[in-house]
Amino acid sequence: MATEIDIRLKVPQGEFLLERLPKRSLELLRAWDAADEYLLSYVAEQTVSANARILILNDSFGALALGLNVYKPQAVSDSFLSQQATRLNLLANNLSVDSVILTNSLEPLFGFYDWVLIKAPKTLALLEDQLIRIRPYLKSNSQIIVAGMVKTMTPTIWKLIERLVGVTTTSLAKKKARLIFASPDFAIQVPDSPYPVRYQLEGTEYIISNHANVFSRDSLDIGTRFFLQYLPVTQGIVDIVDLGCGNGLLGIIAAERNPAALVHFVDESFMAVASAQDNFVSVLGQQRSAVFKVGDGLQDFLPASADIILCNPPFHQQNAIGDQIANSMIKWAKIVLRKTGELWIVGNRHLNYQLTLKRVFGNCYCVAENKKFVILKSKR
Repeated sequence: MATEIDIRLKVPQGEFLLERLPKRSLELLRAWDAADEYLLSYVAEQTVSANARILILNDSFGALALGLNVYKPQAVSDSFLSQQATRLNLLANNLSVDSVILTNSLEPLFGFYDWVLIKAPKTLALLEDQLIRIRPYLKSNSQIIVAGMVKTMTPTIWKLIERLVGVTTTSLAKKKARLIFASPDFAIQVPDSPYPVRYQLEGTEYIISNHANVFSRDSLDIGTRFFLQYLPVTQGIVDIVDLGCGNGLLGIIAAERNPAALVHFVDESFMAVASAQDNFVSVLGQQRSAVFKVGDGLQDFLPASADIILCNPPFHQQNAIGDQIANSMIKWAKIVLRKTGELWIVGNRHLNYQLTLKRVFGNCYCVAENKKFVILKSKR
């Protein structure tokens, strides 16, 4: 029988209660990994000035921020859930939320940093974007450390760091985690950022813009391509939600086909919502209204406030694969939909979303399917 895991992070800096978001009644995953422990242990062994400026990138749920809170670090993340978890975990440990400067991935940095601590992100493009962004804020003696599990620390990451920062060295592996150390080399000519990247949406003249951490940023993903063929068309004024909007293509094409609709774009990624907003204006112009929201799914929506919810749910959170986010989206959709409202979902056939839809809504209809994907609809 599964049991809840220990939520106490024990590191040289102290013991901290640490939980993940979204919360589950029976959580099976820790809010930190061995790479967090390794990095905090290494920093504890170094001489760190009391007024050192520390920059943290991609802290999953606040492990690094809490461990180093006495330095009032700046923590940059593209994840709303990561930032919210950090706030909640600070409060759970009787620490001030002001002890960490939370910054989203598109906000500007400031000053120079003595230490830059990076958790290797799932997306190599995000790391590339971040290394280019931090370069103007490094000093010759800045300490740059990238931490991750060995399976994610590919040679491509080392080469990227050496190309954009400087010579790297690596630690021994501990508990399947490793650290990469980089020394700034100011002789390196750092290129302009290639992000956001753009491509022409097939079958249209639309140019789609995607920031570094956006899913399928280089081309139209096949699940969305399939879904676009079957998007609902309605008459009259309706509220449509593009849930987990990514670059906003589902909501944008839904807005195009439903001229009287108000479309709400929501995602937990700051880069995703920024991309969706750029693309909406590019395709439909400044005169068409829409709502853009970075947040935890539908939690900020009022009950019975939407007529149609469109969703291509994620099946991973950082490096962890699971269905908890999709299940949470489905449960909240029932609350947010108006009477007779509909939830439309596309997903890989093997994910069996129809089981959750039937359990939550009491019904599930197959709109279309092919060898890889299925489009499902449930009515409120």
